[in-house]
Amino acid sequence: MKKLKKAVSLILTAAMALSFAACGSSGSGVSSAAASAADSEPASSSAAAEADSDLAYVQGKGTLVVGMTDFAPMDYRDENGEWIGFDADMAKAFAEYLGVEVEFLEINWDNKLMELDTKGVDAVWNGMTITDEVTSGASVSEPYCNNGQVVVVPADKAADYQDTESLSALSFAVENGSAGAAQLDELGISYVAKTTQADALMEVASGASDACVIDLLMAGAMIGEGTSYPDLTYTVQLNSEEYGVAFRKGSDLTEAFNTFWKEAYDDGTVLETATTYGVQESVIEK
Repeated sequence: MKKLKKAVSLILTAAMALSFAACGSSGSGVSSAAASAADSEPASSSAAAEADSDLAYVQGKGTLVVGMTDFAPMDYRDENGEWIGFDADMAKAFAEYLGVEVEFLEINWDNKLMELDTKGVDAVWNGMTITDEVTSGASVSEPYCNNGQVVVVPADKAADYQDTESLSALSFAVENGSAGAAQLDELGISYVAKTTQADALMEVASGASDACVIDLLMAGAMIGEGTSYPDLTYTVQLNSEEYGVAFRKGSDLTEAFNTFWKEAYDDGTVLETATTYGVQESVIEK
């Protein structure tokens, strides 16, 4: 997992050497051809190229700002208020891989692409479903996890809601702008929009709504016997989908992430982290 760091270091070293050469006089050993090339390509061009690099931008400021929401088991706070979870821990490892610190910023999920565009965050990493909207507005990594949207109801009512036709009788809560909301929109089912999936889940637990739609991975960790919501269960799975990490359009951080993920999977970091947070190995992609 040190290959990228070494590569980046070599690139920066080479760039510095070229910069010193371009600034020197002909007496410093710079050939006439190199001097001519320097004249034809202004020194500002290298600065412009670096300015276009998200990797250089992140390493220059020393932080990778990750946009996310409270979404166990991917991102949530421990008893000390620190962000932990499968995604959070892997984001920490990615930041270390880049040689920077990670900073988590809880965002309005509906504004995730705007947060990227305005550099409010450098990445959106929060069990984010890869959709046409996301891929058209951001650079998205290769999929790292499989998922689906499921309907959550009280366990004692589950037998009555085992197919999509039965769902129209229910009042729903769902995270605004989420893949779950998109599924309900397709079915023509109205809902109360909540800020996070955790909020939608609490709506059902409190009886304020009959049901909610959340990610399958969250359902596996948060509902049923031995969890925070033992009296809830899920019934209908509405779709199958994949998770990815979003970066700014054209960002070179996307390829850096893809390389990092492959190496982290191969050295066991990914599966070890998944086990820590109850994420099934079968849903993880290499």
